[in-house]
Amino acid sequence: MLFRLDPARPVPLADQVAANVRRGIADGTVAPGERLPPARELAASLDVSIHTVLAGYQQLRDEDLIELRRGRGATVRDGVRSDRAVLLGLVHDLVAAARRIDLDEDELVALVRSTASGP
Repeated sequence: MLFRLDPARPVPLADQVAANVRRGIADGTVAPGERLPPARELAASLDVSIHTVLAGYQQLRDEDLIELRRGRGATVRDGVRSDRAVLLGLVHDLVAAARRIDLDEDELVALVRSTASGP
């Protein structure tokens, strides 16, 4: 799996790490059960702190896309559907867009609810 980070972007590097994995799951280049690069190795290859990589991996764990096990590393969860990764990427984009226009969380949730219950 190829990771690309752009320090010039306003997106935190940990978020970019997570987005790379999400994109890999979404496009099928990273399969369920596949091990991700060890955090220490990935951090060294990207020239970032190990904490940056671990924070990105933590996001993915919180999204139920990967499992983190001490001594075993990070593995894409079995049964993860690529469309879930696509949807999570869209959610992150939606939240970023809402922040750009100073929409607060309650307003964003209300918009999503009204759209979900729409016509």
